[in-house]
Amino acid sequence: MTEGIGRRGMPARLAALRRLLPYLRPYRGRVALATVFLVLGAGFVLGIGQGVRQLVDRGFAAGNAAALDRTTLLLLGVVAGFAVTSASRYWLVSWLGERVAGDLRREVFDHVLRLSPAWFETARTGDILSRLTADVTLLQSLIGSAVSLGLRNLMTGIGAFGMLLVTSPKLAGVVALVLPLVLGPMLIFGRREKRLSRAAQERIADLGDQAEEALAGLRTVQAFTAEPEQRARFAGRVEASVAAAMRRIGSRSLFNLVVILLGFGAVVFGLWIGGRDVIAGRTTAGELSAFVLYAVLLASAGASLSEVWGEVQRAAGAAERVLDLLAVRPQITAPAAPLPLPEPPRGRIAFEAVTFAYPARPDLPSLHDVSFTVEPGETVALVGPSGAGKTTVLQLLLRFYDPQAGRVTLDGIDIARVDPAALRARLGLVPQDPVIFSADAWENIRFGRPGASEAEVRAAARAAAAEGFLDALPRGFGSFLGSKGVMLSGGQRQRLAIARAILRDPAVLLLDEATSALDAESEQAVQQALAIAARGRTTLVVAHRLATVRRADRILVLDHGRVVASGTHAALVREGGLYARLATLQFGAEV
Repeated sequence: MTEGIGRRGMPARLAALRRLLPYLRPYRGRVALATVFLVLGAGFVLGIGQGVRQLVDRGFAAGNAAALDRTTLLLLGVVAGFAVTSASRYWLVSWLGERVAGDLRREVFDHVLRLSPAWFETARTGDILSRLTADVTLLQSLIGSAVSLGLRNLMTGIGAFGMLLVTSPKLAGVVALVLPLVLGPMLIFGRREKRLSRAAQERIADLGDQAEEALAGLRTVQAFTAEPEQRARFAGRVEASVAAAMRRIGSRSLFNLVVILLGFGAVVFGLWIGGRDVIAGRTTAGELSAFVLYAVLLASAGASLSEVWGEVQRAAGAAERVLDLLAVRPQITAPAAPLPLPEPPRGRIAFEAVTFAYPARPDLPSLHDVSFTVEPGETVALVGPSGAGKTTVLQLLLRFYDPQAGRVTLDGIDIARVDPAALRARLGLVPQDPVIFSADAWENIRFGRPGASEAEVRAAARAAAAEGFLDALPRGFGSFLGSKGVMLSGGQRQRLAIARAILRDPAVLLLDEATSALDAESEQAVQQALAIAARGRTTLVVAHRLATVRRADRILVLDHGRVVASGTHAALVREGGLYARLATLQFGAEV
């Protein structure tokens, strides 16, 4: 993308920044006011030059003390006006930068939450976080500082050159000869700056991704004494990011060197010519003083514009990365005219000749022509070796993915024709590896039903055999559970997730190895709770534990993505085959 934009020229390179203009529209009143202060500030700066001219010619040179006093007071008024307008402009544009950055971060986060799980199979969390934080921060700096500064210097530079023409056309011509020499490097280095900036941002994303991965798996890292390897990998990423940043800094430094040499060199040359004219009597000392001030303003504006141009190029690279993320379209979306699910919900599930392969493994289907039906209120267990497709069934029912062939229905309606939010509102999931958020137990259990009362939360926790250990925490249900529930044991996290699903009161309960992390005593309590929770609702269970399997009304045996057997525990054991072998391996003499 970067290279293509570079070939299309400056307007195309800045297309990404132009696409951010809609974020300013809600605040166009403040934008207009900031523009007014910007124009006034530039006018006051240019007025200082004329004040200096009058101060020298009518005050110093003429020896007129009254004129000197009046001109000094007028000049102080101009300076005060410049100070007030500059401070007002700074406050307004800084406010705009913060507000737009907040809006952009919120939109990016909202968009990422809508993306399908398939996209996250190849996406890197660190890269997403880098776009959400570092890249948006660059855009915030652009809107809240660089654009305003650039426009002010552009207006000041144009005005200063105009005043140079009025003050001394001869000296203005000297300065004009240098302008093309300054603009040329600005355009050449600008393309390189944008390319190097994007590369530097990507290396920072690599850095964040490595850090996030290592910290998320810190216990595993320490358990396997892999700290040296992790340090070495992180150090390598750090050096790569530093090297990318140094290439950008070196390019910027060379650019600044060229601009400053040419810009201020022109001022010195013009000052030399003007000084000779003053000596020869062809111009006044006031005119030369005004020229020096305007020339310095023009040179400073040029140097500042070169800095701003570098910021614009960096922000353009950041904007491309953010807009690339916003351009990703979720594969799972609500239909244009979604069908409503029947009321009241019954919970009848049907898989009809479903074939599915994960996007990351398109040539390795997880399900082959799978068909089965789960009647309302029925509890069905899915059993089979690892990789047989058990969890995939739950993923398709939740519509995290769409099958390549066949269809999945809930209460007779094809779930592909239903709004995913309406579908998932009827499902309650207890995953094998439950997610506990960095909050207290109240918030975690209420996750699927935020408006539940404390009594309802306690009832759900009691049903999941979680009330006792939660009350035993230092602040009871109000205790902070740590990042990812680190304050709880594996079994306690599982019971908290079960309480969350029970509180949701879904029509269909999905249990993905929901009791795998429980000890025998807790498992018995949770099994009783789940038996109560399953009454009157359909329950689909991925399980290996004998207690769960025996309680099921029916067992579906999957192998290599196909349903190879169906029946009760006793019937499948009598039949022999895969289920009997698995049962013997897992449960031994109990079979």
